[in-house]
Amino acid sequence: MKNFLVTLALGLSLGLGVFGTASVATAQTAAPAAVTAPAAEAKPADAAAPVAVPAAAATAAPAAAEAAPVLVPNKGDTAWMMVSTILVIMMVIPGLALFYGGLVRSKNMLSVLMQVVVTFSMITVLWFIYGYSLAFTEGNAFIGGFDRLFMKGIWDNAAGTFANAATFSKGVVIPEISFAAFQATFAGITCALIVGAFAERIKFSAVLTFMALWFTFSYLPIAHMVWFWMGPDAYSAKEVADEMTSKAGLIWQWGALDFAGGTVVHINAAVAGLVGAFMIGKRVGYGREAMAPHSLTLTMVGASLLWVGWFGFNAGSALEANGFAALAFINTLVATAGAVLAWCVGEAMMRGKASMLGAASGAVAGLVAITPAAGNVGIGGGLVIGVVAGFACLWGVNGLKKMLGADDSLDVFGVHGVGGIVGALLTGVFNSPALGGPSAVGDWVTVAMIAPDAYSIAAQVWTQAKAVLLTIVWSGVVSVVAFKIVDLTIGLRVTEDEEREGLDISSHGESAYHG
Repeated sequence: MKNFLVTLALGLSLGLGVFGTASVATAQTAAPAAVTAPAAEAKPADAAAPVAVPAAAATAAPAAAEAAPVLVPNKGDTAWMMVSTILVIMMVIPGLALFYGGLVRSKNMLSVLMQVVVTFSMITVLWFIYGYSLAFTEGNAFIGGFDRLFMKGIWDNAAGTFANAATFSKGVVIPEISFAAFQATFAGITCALIVGAFAERIKFSAVLTFMALWFTFSYLPIAHMVWFWMGPDAYSAKEVADEMTSKAGLIWQWGALDFAGGTVVHINAAVAGLVGAFMIGKRVGYGREAMAPHSLTLTMVGASLLWVGWFGFNAGSALEANGFAALAFINTLVATAGAVLAWCVGEAMMRGKASMLGAASGAVAGLVAITPAAGNVGIGGGLVIGVVAGFACLWGVNGLKKMLGADDSLDVFGVHGVGGIVGALLTGVFNSPALGGPSAVGDWVTVAMIAPDAYSIAAQVWTQAKAVLLTIVWSGVVSVVAFKIVDLTIGLRVTEDEEREGLDISSHGESAYHG
């Protein structure tokens, strides 16, 4: 208990000390998403990087700001964002926890549940202390600033109003607190995903310390680079367009498409997990002793909850209850179904039988791959992405895993890494109008989409590949350093005796099953 409290205190202290070289005194207090142009007809939520919305919007000339109408969030959009947030929480607790818990041996069941739920809780706290500010306020191309440190500025006592955040439609806003809560669940589940790569042999205190470091120096910069921009209303005239784009995150400036987190969530977490699997080492008896999942029933329940919750994860990323949310919704359904079938077919061809574990894994593979593409591709493209991901991730947890030689306990890289890369690259293909995709916004001043004859699949795929490569390198370097720091300070692994006894008893003093 003492170690647990010390670790939590360390995590919170990291939150207050990070990026200390930045000047807090320069933090702006202007409410985000201040609209600088008259409300225009809402446009579909798709763009050169259509996912997140900045917490800060553009500043305009005082006269223009005074003339701008006061925007009121639509109650339907606000309700949808809250429902989506609840769905993502369900993905983690209990979805991911049960999915992972069923895959480990019974003596480690509670340890995995604890690592997932406490990691999610700690990251949520850190998110509202400093994470949201560093991810979604204006700073530079790599990281944000301290405008929303401790969520300051969310409520205006003088005016009696909440700050608003931009969406992808001009003149349309949502309460910033709803956006912040939604994005908090993304940060939490990303860190929780990493747990599966080194399950059954890591110290609980090491998990939490690593997560605090990695969240700060990998998740937040990648989220900022991919998703932060100044909002559609900042693009009030062609004369300011280039300036507004230059204030966005680096990967957004490149024009990479990531609807709900192929790079930020899945590839980012998968690389961290793979590094951890290498640096922590293999489980005692790996390759010599049976390490079969102790409850595929729980794994199936967890996978089902993940699938249902993922509708909020993907469709909620439209930030409005509109047609693009519906497109993300149906793609989440069809791609996942296609991946389940593909995995089962591939498994039957390899082993002569399709398994329940394979079907559940196929579902997760499809969900992962469609994440960056959900609102960026047509239904046919979504189905193809799901099918390709099913076969690719089946190879990832078999052929690729053997090639790498790491004990990635629950196949985090084989599913989330491979699936995330497949989805990110194929988004550039099937976003093309020629292949049934909705295209991307080519001009945010007029919100004009790139015409079919002007869309280059090769150019967009190259942009997607650059985003993937940067994410891999960034997460890999941060992970190596973070794991090394933890190893040198508190140590990464439990003792061999503790590992053989099981982490439920040795780390938490309780057992999942009795009798």
